[in-house]
Amino acid sequence: MESLYSYAWLIPVLPLIGAVVVGSGLISVNQATNRLRQVNSIFVVSLSGAAMVFSFALLWSQIQGHESYTQMIEWAAAGNFNLKMGYVIDHISALMLVIVTTVAFLVMIYTDGYMAHDPGYVRFYSYLSLFASSMLGLVISPNLVQVYVFWELVGMCSYLLIGFWFDRKSAADACQKAFVTNRVGDFGLLLGMLGLYWATNSFDFEVMGDRLQELVSSGALSGALAALFAVLVFLGPVAKSAQFPLHVWLPDAMEGPTPISALIHAATMVAAGVFLIARMYPVFEQIPAAMTVIAWTGAFTAFLGATIALTQNDIKKGLAYSTMSQLGYMVMAMGIGGYAAGLFHLMTHAYFKAMLFLDSGSVIHGMEGVVGHDPIVSQDMRVMGGLRKYMPITALTFLIGTLAICGIPPFAGFWSKDEILHLAFEANPLLWGVGWLTAGLTAFYMFRMYFMTFEGDFKGNDLEMRKYVQTHRGLPLAQPAFGPGAMDVRELEHEADQDDHDHDHGHGHSHSPHESPLTMTLPLMILAVPSTLLGLIGRPWENYFEEFIYPPGEIIEEAAHHFNWNEFYIMGGSSVGIALIGITLASFMYLYKKIDPAAIAEKVPSLYKLSLNKWYFDEIYDRLFIRGSRRLARQIMEVDYRVIDGAVNLTGLATIISGEGLKYLENGRAQFYALIVFAAVLGFVIVFSVV
Repeated sequence: MESLYSYAWLIPVLPLIGAVVVGSGLISVNQATNRLRQVNSIFVVSLSGAAMVFSFALLWSQIQGHESYTQMIEWAAAGNFNLKMGYVIDHISALMLVIVTTVAFLVMIYTDGYMAHDPGYVRFYSYLSLFASSMLGLVISPNLVQVYVFWELVGMCSYLLIGFWFDRKSAADACQKAFVTNRVGDFGLLLGMLGLYWATNSFDFEVMGDRLQELVSSGALSGALAALFAVLVFLGPVAKSAQFPLHVWLPDAMEGPTPISALIHAATMVAAGVFLIARMYPVFEQIPAAMTVIAWTGAFTAFLGATIALTQNDIKKGLAYSTMSQLGYMVMAMGIGGYAAGLFHLMTHAYFKAMLFLDSGSVIHGMEGVVGHDPIVSQDMRVMGGLRKYMPITALTFLIGTLAICGIPPFAGFWSKDEILHLAFEANPLLWGVGWLTAGLTAFYMFRMYFMTFEGDFKGNDLEMRKYVQTHRGLPLAQPAFGPGAMDVRELEHEADQDDHDHDHGHGHSHSPHESPLTMTLPLMILAVPSTLLGLIGRPWENYFEEFIYPPGEIIEEAAHHFNWNEFYIMGGSSVGIALIGITLASFMYLYKKIDPAAIAEKVPSLYKLSLNKWYFDEIYDRLFIRGSRRLARQIMEVDYRVIDGAVNLTGLATIISGEGLKYLENGRAQFYALIVFAAVLGFVIVFSVV
């Protein structure tokens, strides 16, 4: 068994090998590597599968009671400074390894169908593999420095993958926005990390927590300074997990291919922020002010994301705001001391949200056969409807994911979200109220998405609706737009000659959508299983998940002994009740058409516009930071031009004038020089005699 742990470093290395081999081939022998598409994909997927099997073996070993395993080597030493690198396998890292590898493996299988006709197919697999390696390295990092190294690598991979279709201006802008926004949070993380090292002389999570508690309790370090360090560290998760106020990058990141949305922006990278809070929990739990900031940041983010998702028509952006909202629940749970509850929701959400994003990709893939490769139209739910009869597998799995995220029992999301709401009620009823209201909004907008996409009549053949969607999203009708499998303009030209012929993968145009190929539907069906059943391991009266995350002890036994069924029925019933209200309202508006959403929007136009315009955060940030920075730069340039350059130019001008004047005094005649000396002496005599 020890050999299993001694070779655990292979888990992040295996995907790295795939990225290096395929990436080297693309650099050195590009054409040959791109021709071997299937060979490269099988190679990368096989390595990812091997890492997944290894991860399951480690998780099973941890479940069986194996102690945590740490392997370290000395990385750098100077005087009293000693930095070690290595890896740690404990309960939380084993769990995260399984989450990351399973989602990555299924996404890679899905990618074969989704990106089948994209010229960047092989490059996409190399990026995916590099990201998986970076995320796995972050998960097993034993200290804050190593976490920071892989944290930045994950951010780099996100930049590459969001901007994968770099010849689309929107994608290029989105990856830059994500990069810059995350740098803000990462700078705060770096400052906090250095501050904690200054105070505790350690980067180890447990040591930092213990020493910080001693310093604060003894008065050697003020509580305000400790809170400042903690909040600065928290800025890293705020950016990475798209929390207010650094949440603005996540919806724009949907410009990347949909498999990336499922892997990075739903299941793994954005969850890295919550994971870091869990790792830093020994530090945060000692500082009540920091815990309060974390809890309220998460609560407000959950509410904010839900209110914006209410009016989104782009299926991927709606899911993006949903992700932001659910991450808010996890962060709130961490802030109120619900360590296990936050990680439980991280796990369940990873599976059902990955499935929902892959479902959206399946919908887009099927819609392209009707509307062409225009992402503005193929992702807009207003031109969908009735897809259930064309795409039954996609519709069923989307419904399962919707029920899970809405918290309907026995689906996975109910158990994890209900536990968070229960803890929130005990910690602060106001926090519970925000979370409870958000649960109702979640049910409403998720079933709004389901009804608009899969129920009713199909509207993809309505040319007027398609033109309306294009013109109201700012895309000129004549402008070609690229989408999955259509990055090569020649493909569009080929399709123009075959409008009536429906190709196997959606190329060409038909009058109805089609179900996706098996490589895309198989991951959906597999993800539907944990989305339905996984939550049962966290039943509150028999919480195996909490017993695993927290080793068996007095606290767990006492909680199990004093389980209150009446309390569970009241709290669980209230969360399910608000969800059912949201579902009912959505059905009356978008399924039965009994209530007109447009009429409601007309009655409260300010609230409608507030939601539709994402609370105007983009406009505010544009005015404050982008335009403000430009104004400041122009003012600095003006000072530089008029003051700095003016002083330099004046000095030069004075030198030129003085030089020009003095050159006439240098004529080489001795009697002239003697006259000047006599005049100078005479001048001094007159001056001193007057004085």
